[in-house]
Amino acid sequence: MACLAVASVLLSSAAMARQPDADPLQPQALNYAGIYQLRQLDPNLTGTGITFAVIARSMTYADGRPLNDYRPAAYHNCFADALLNFHDHNFTVPGVSPHSTAICSILAGSDKNAFDELLGSFYYQGAAPQARIDVYEFWHFLVNNVSTGSPPDADIIVAGIGNPFDDWWTRGIESLAERYALTVVAGIGNGCRACDPVLYPGAGANVIGVGVVDSVNAADLAATLSHFSLAYPDRSSAGPTADGRCKPDIVAPGNCIVADYNDPNNYVPAGNWSSFATPVVAGTAALLIQKANQDPNLNLAASPSAGNAVIKTILLNSAAKLPFWRKGLLTKDDDHDVPLDYVQGAGMVNAARAYNQLIAGRIEPGVCPNTGWDLNQLQKNEKPEAVYRITIDVPADKMITATVCWNKHYAHTFPFEPLPEMNANLRLECWAIDPNNPDKDYLLDYSDSAVDNVEHIWRPADPNYTEYEIVILYNNIFDATQPNPTPPYALAWNVGPADDRENILWYDLNADGTVDTTDLEVMLQNILTNIEKPDDYLLGDINADGNIDATDMQLLLQHLTMTTDWFKPQTDANNL
Repeated sequence: MACLAVASVLLSSAAMARQPDADPLQPQALNYAGIYQLRQLDPNLTGTGITFAVIARSMTYADGRPLNDYRPAAYHNCFADALLNFHDHNFTVPGVSPHSTAICSILAGSDKNAFDELLGSFYYQGAAPQARIDVYEFWHFLVNNVSTGSPPDADIIVAGIGNPFDDWWTRGIESLAERYALTVVAGIGNGCRACDPVLYPGAGANVIGVGVVDSVNAADLAATLSHFSLAYPDRSSAGPTADGRCKPDIVAPGNCIVADYNDPNNYVPAGNWSSFATPVVAGTAALLIQKANQDPNLNLAASPSAGNAVIKTILLNSAAKLPFWRKGLLTKDDDHDVPLDYVQGAGMVNAARAYNQLIAGRIEPGVCPNTGWDLNQLQKNEKPEAVYRITIDVPADKMITATVCWNKHYAHTFPFEPLPEMNANLRLECWAIDPNNPDKDYLLDYSDSAVDNVEHIWRPADPNYTEYEIVILYNNIFDATQPNPTPPYALAWNVGPADDRENILWYDLNADGTVDTTDLEVMLQNILTNIEKPDDYLLGDINADGNIDATDMQLLLQHLTMTTDWFKPQTDANNL
């Protein structure tokens, strides 16, 4: 193993959290994902005490042997104060990878004097600038950690790599995640345009699989790097997996400004790729784990027994639903058997919401506040279900969100085969309750996938009911194959405002900042395609009835000339 530590005096937490008046923070993708807002809520959350294990492929090979060009450009200014360590087989003199450089700069870069010709001066600040990063060459990690079942000395594994098929090493990573409660965050793939299916390990059951939200089609770089649109299946790989599970779990903006591996003073846009959305989610997870480690009341969220399920559940439950979110595909299959959207997952990561979800604290079954989480277990005989009762004083225009996640089990030795006999199959229900007349209680919604280890509800509250019960129970208590007790489950829930139907992305179908005739052309083409191929993933079902038709066209017409504050006609681009 070859190790290099690059460290110097770190900036204080307060300085890290401060945004200089003259110099805006970059990457703005982190701001869009709520990370800078989270740091304003708690300035001490800068990644101190957190370690990332970043798995990076070598760029070149000789006779199948990696040539160790997997490292970030440690000489770049944004890594001057970084804690970087490297792990490889020491086959040859190590080299630099632009891919690894970009990921590590999003995670923990810091440069108060950054500059770009088009952006001007800015303060470059990664998601967790005081975290430690251990960068592992891919094959070194497989040989020394995965094959031996030995976890890295890290809080979070970050993988911007992927394989289209489940393999021993992807199962080995899932085994590490379950055994040691390791949070593993991995890119899901770069969409059908790149001929990518959902990629493992991101497609794994115990891994947080991340898709990418595209930046907008703006006329200038600053707007492009500050505003984002939707996840698209031609750019962000979509589920289901080969065995029918939902993936991705969550999406994030990926087009960050990142360190240029060729020039220690330069920065370049990363592009809309899932590899660069992955550190945005991983950085959010790092700040949540840091907070959980600091507060004894939150320690269970970083527990060595299924703490990774808590972090995953909090991230998914707090995610922001983007326009056109729908369980499964954008068709009428928005049913109870599919917990997540096949392109958006649970939605876009929202770090500030995730923080508020975390600090609401662990709440055990019983009468509960409107936001909380739990780490618990079911037992067939003593506790076959767990009931969490909430009150919504003004239920009109409120959404109830609830998510439950648990780990699947794999053998602890090569080739890490699945252990289905140890897996739970849980069901998530939400009931509207009339405390004065139990005969009026009814099942508002439920999520009951036969294959996923996540269940998710996002449902409008009934304006006529103020009392609700969120229930976790066995999918089938009489199924002899279900374990007793179940593996630990993590539940999170919250109550929030209804969907924003005036979000311009419902109508600006080409994401150029204005609703005009070009969007009408996209809508018309999608209506025709929807008739011929109703199962295609198409944008335009504005009224969410499962069809793209004349009603949606009418809604779009009502919003013509709607414009964002960053919009500039493309013809102005030549005058910049």
